[in-house]
Amino acid sequence: MKEHSAKLSILKYLSDGEFHSGEDLGERLGISRAAVSKHIKGIQSWGVDVFSVQRKGYRLAAPMQLLDQQQLSELVSVPVELISVIDSTNQYLLDRADSLSSGQVCIAEYQEKGRGRRGREWVSPFGSNLYMSMYWRLDAGMAAAMGLSLVVGVAIVEALEKMGVEGIKLKWPNDLYFEDRKLAGILVEMSGQAGAAANLVIGMGMNLMMQNNQQAPSNNITLQGITQPWASLSEAIGADVIDRNKLAATLINTLDSALREYEDCGMTGFVSRWNRLDNFIGREVRLIMGNKEIKGIAQGINEQGAVLIKTSQGLESYIGGEISLRPSV
Repeated sequence: MKEHSAKLSILKYLSDGEFHSGEDLGERLGISRAAVSKHIKGIQSWGVDVFSVQRKGYRLAAPMQLLDQQQLSELVSVPVELISVIDSTNQYLLDRADSLSSGQVCIAEYQEKGRGRRGREWVSPFGSNLYMSMYWRLDAGMAAAMGLSLVVGVAIVEALEKMGVEGIKLKWPNDLYFEDRKLAGILVEMSGQAGAAANLVIGMGMNLMMQNNQQAPSNNITLQGITQPWASLSEAIGADVIDRNKLAATLINTLDSALREYEDCGMTGFVSRWNRLDNFIGREVRLIMGNKEIKGIAQGINEQGAVLIKTSQGLESYIGGEISLRPSV
């Protein structure tokens, strides 16, 4: 964090969207104009658009609301730690699992090594999106964690609905969709031994204001490593201004409540809530399991968290492992 202090200070000044000269920034930070220029390049490598205009200085493409530790702490009911630049919020909590209590959160502006399901890279531009992880100790053990990502998905959509956001759907087992494009992903990682409590880390990355979006859901795009259709929350709300601190706090509080409910009742009550939000229910789908492909009509999930597919053989359920669900083409 200390090594990035100058870059973060520059970003704080630039976050108002106005021009700031290299000389002025240097004087405020006690560094040379050349050092400011070097740090600007570092900021750009985080995926931030910084413009340089002669005789005017530096300016962001748009104002940026930075996450604020004090605001977050005042708004949430659990301990939250803001680390602006981090390797991975999930890994940070996994490395400290033995000393954490359920509900503790790590949130970041930028992940240098963000990851998604099956080891995929999660692209994480600074300040454009939301990257956070929550630790949870599940006393019932790892076996009881079956279907947890489904519960998390329901909680996140319901949190967005509390904020008036409509049209967000779920893709089994761990993605949020808007207009058939990926809005957010969930990654649940766990450690523990058989017969003992499970240490769970629930990570979530959500696109808020990603730029250069491809509107047509039928076309794949590539943006800094992204190779699938994607959406931003700004599209869903029809505005470019999102209160990221309020959003993060609402997600954290709703997720904490949902996980407590899950501890007490398991999947009971979440199945109907999931099926209400299922992006593919009633639609033709392909279910990919390794080299095997199943085609049929999606019928939601059951109480074990399995996806239900109506095939020519009847209603079948599938769960776990290398399963992905995609629209039939």
